[in-house]
Amino acid sequence: MEQVGRRLVLTPAAGVLITHTEAVMAQLEQAEADMAATRSGAVGLLRVGAFQTVALGLVPLMLTTLREQHPGLRVEVGHLEERQAQAAVLARDFDLVVTEEFPGHPVPGRQGLHDDTLRQDGLRLAVRSDAAGLNDQQGPAAARDLPWVMEPEGTTARAWASTLCRQAGFEPDVRFEATDVLFHRQLVLEGQAAALLPDLLWRTAPPPPGLLRLSEPLGERRIFTSVRSGSEHHPAIVAARSALLAAAREKA
Repeated sequence: MEQVGRRLVLTPAAGVLITHTEAVMAQLEQAEADMAATRSGAVGLLRVGAFQTVALGLVPLMLTTLREQHPGLRVEVGHLEERQAQAAVLARDFDLVVTEEFPGHPVPGRQGLHDDTLRQDGLRLAVRSDAAGLNDQQGPAAARDLPWVMEPEGTTARAWASTLCRQAGFEPDVRFEATDVLFHRQLVLEGQAAALLPDLLWRTAPPPPGLLRLSEPLGERRIFTSVRSGSEHHPAIVAARSALLAAAREKA
């Protein structure tokens, strides 16, 4: 490292070393994948990280498929927020992570990762059906006078939702913050708040008729998997991605 003004930056030599290190790590991952391919089927341990709506809507179906098709594969699952996911797989805490990308907020490319899209997931305004003066044609502006529940400051979901409201001409009155979308849903059902919720949520918790109104999609988030470069051909990774894709299509 060398100091440039108040910043520390990589020296040219350090940059070259990092490039070669990433290439070596990818080759090691590929070698491990090639060795695993010589065995019969997907076996061993696979560590998967996923955020809440995927953990609720897709992971159980993935696990069922893997149990039936690859009984020798042990799958461990942990909860991860979007901002932790890619660093966690690079740190080898997980072998595969499922993460998300919101409209206008692209996830920066990370060296050493291989990404694969699972599905596009619609995002909709959700309010009580008896909310006063609601007009679905207004989009987020229909709920400009209501309290809101959103994810915490610093999350991509919050940045996207806040930007959407500001583009509609108002600053949302955010009274509730949580990463738990089931909490968001419950506040909407109780008439306490408006929320922007993903379609995948309703595959496991269908909106009750007469209590909840959903707008037309206001955008789509991209749900995708990330693994370490070189490991994408590992039988366990291939099996898990295939099972997740089948689950995503079933829940479409």
